[in-house]
Amino acid sequence: KKKKKERKKERKKERKKEKKKKKKKERKKERKKERKK
Repeated sequence: KKKKKERKKERKKERKKEKKKKKKKERKKERKKERKK
């Protein structure tokens, strides 16, 4: 069993990873749009 604090930290890390992934996807979309112009 993990301590509450530790679990909180884990969750924060996961969220950060998700944010990064989302940003990358957004950037890719933007690049595609730029190429079409």
